[in-house]
Amino acid sequence: MIGYVTLGTNDLARAATFYDAIAAELGTKRMMEFDGFIAWGSLEGEAAGIGLTKPFDGNPATVGNGVMVALEAKDKDQVHRLYEIALANGGTCDGPPGPRGDEGFYAGYFRDPDGNKLNAFIMG
Repeated sequence: MIGYVTLGTNDLARAATFYDAIAAELGTKRMMEFDGFIAWGSLEGEAAGIGLTKPFDGNPATVGNGVMVALEAKDKDQVHRLYEIALANGGTCDGPPGPRGDEGFYAGYFRDPDGNKLNAFIMG
């Protein structure tokens, strides 16, 4: 259903380092790059992509309250690796990996260098 998600940044080079590392762990890479914009994912549309840009209106990028991008991991070990990769590349903890609820949902939460909230998760 979702084709891609775009997040704002105030420092594209710094944020690109963060997302390059996350994308590599997920087995994907940059699929599109222009001045002021980079997107990671697959041009074949295998999964939703993530775009990163400085806001078009020229104002500073800000974090959307209640907005989060969830990255589907293949197993619990990958949830942990993605969480650690995020922290090692300028991200911050927003909830360490672990079970959430009682329905088999397992996730680690983190923010990118601009404060955008993400998680890595598995179901079941």
